[in-house]
Order: sequence, then C-alpha cells, then structure tokens
Amino acid sequence: MSMHGDHDMGHTVAGWAGTAIATVGSTEMAVAFVAGSTTGLVLGGTVVALAALTSWLLHLAGWGKATGPRPVAQQPWRVRDTAARWGHPDCLGCRLAGRSPADAPVAAPTVTVEPAPVGQPS
Repeated sequence: MSMHGDHDMGHTVAGWAGTAIATVGSTEMAVAFVAGSTTGLVLGGTVVALAALTSWLLHLAGWGKATGPRPVAQQPWRVRDTAARWGHPDCLGCRLAGRSPADAPVAAPTVTVEPAPVGQPS
C-alpha cells in the first residue's frame, strides 16, 4: 500500500493501539448501556481511559508522532520517532511527561589543539 502522496495521516503504532482499545471500551459501554448495567459502563469507561494511557505511553516511547507532517522517510506507521526521547515542540503529552526539546543534549564543539613545533618555545 502506498502513502497518501504528500499527506502525513498520522498512522502510528500509538494511534492504532489506542483506537483499537478505545473501540473495545466504547463497545462495552454501549452494550452495558442497553443492558442497563452500571458495572459494565464503569468497566467500559475504564478501558477507554486505559486506551488514552496506552496511546500516551507509546507516544513517549517513540511510537507516536509530533504535531504536523513528518519527513517522507518517517511516514510509514512502523517507523519509530527518535525525537520523542527529548519531547516534541508544542506537544501537550510530552510537556505532561516533563519533556522539553530545550532539555536535549547539545554536542560540544570540537576544539583542535596543535602541538608547538619542536625547538620553538611554546
């Protein structure tokens, strides 16, 4: 299956897993509502909350995506996001986890020291 041209539809492991779990929870709540079961409604609501938590944790583990389109090489849903470790800019989920792109380590500048020529004072 090909990608959707230049569109990044956001298909990610976190998105698919969260949607699948939320669908199960919503179905449980619908059946419980029709059956008049308060316990079933609470259990279904718990599963829906678990879906949100699962999506968030997978996003933080790099299986989600940042806001906006990704580079074409990173658009397939099985590609892990390496920038998630330090947090995505303007991402509420990353901020809730205490991650900020400003906290990312910066490579130290390389300093080259040349030895003084032999026989000359340094």
